[in-house]
Amino acid sequence: MRHGRGERSDVTEVGRNFIARPYRGVSVQETAALDAPSLREWLAARRVYRRTEFIVATAGSEHAVVQVEREPDDGDVLVGVRDVRVLAAPEDVAFLVDPSVDTGNATQMARAALASGRSARVFVVQGRFDHVNFIVEPTPVAVRVVDVVPPEPPKLLEMARAVLDFDEELPPVQLAFEPIDLRVLAAAHPAGHYLFPCRCSGLDAGVPIDFLDAGPPQAAAWTLVGCERSRQIHVALYGSEPQARVDFCPRALAGAGGCTLIKCCLRERGIEQMGSTMVVPWGATLEEVRQALHGLTGVAAP
Repeated sequence: MRHGRGERSDVTEVGRNFIARPYRGVSVQETAALDAPSLREWLAARRVYRRTEFIVATAGSEHAVVQVEREPDDGDVLVGVRDVRVLAAPEDVAFLVDPSVDTGNATQMARAALASGRSARVFVVQGRFDHVNFIVEPTPVAVRVVDVVPPEPPKLLEMARAVLDFDEELPPVQLAFEPIDLRVLAAAHPAGHYLFPCRCSGLDAGVPIDFLDAGPPQAAAWTLVGCERSRQIHVALYGSEPQARVDFCPRALAGAGGCTLIKCCLRERGIEQMGSTMVVPWGATLEEVRQALHGLTGVAAP
């Protein structure tokens, strides 16, 4: 945008994955023509609401996205337009209607855009409550979630999904789940008796099974399918190491693969960063998972 000598601009920079936050800064307005000169002439003669920064201009079935720089409001509700930047011409815009989308949520916006199958640089979405926002070049951040199954789906994956559904500060995120299957681990280490850390549905090894959290009265010649914390509890309960142990700890098994979210029994509270991996406690809170996702995506901790 153009500025006079000595003037400063507070205009928001717009790039990949951008959505307007909050979306009340987006106004939908009808106009006669969507070419850049017509849009500039039209807006130069108008006043806009003092919180409006973006305008989805519509003409028939076509749309353009415009960023405006406002004159100082001086307490006025409506202010003049100092300058105009056309962010997306009609050929760059896809308009979507999806009442399930929270248009303040970047992940939901990106998901709707990519699921539409349409090719565009900017997607304008009319979502829940008919609220409108737009997303520029949606490119979700890939985050691996490595967790133990069963149960299915695992709790950490469900918690990450829950965070993405409500958090309005994160960029768009796409979760990729990688399971550590206790049944597969047990099958790879044949034994006549297994000890698992706790009871969960879906565990059936075809041989006797006990559960450490149930505190069997006596140790047996079992194979413990468990992590370091399970080993420590076994020693505390029975005064000896398990006859054999198969480790399922995500710290040991997740490996490298970009941004990764895991949990670990050795963490009591809070999150820990190991390179591109964030570790939360086994009994993590939703806020701890949220902080981990913020760290993985480079957003300041809430």
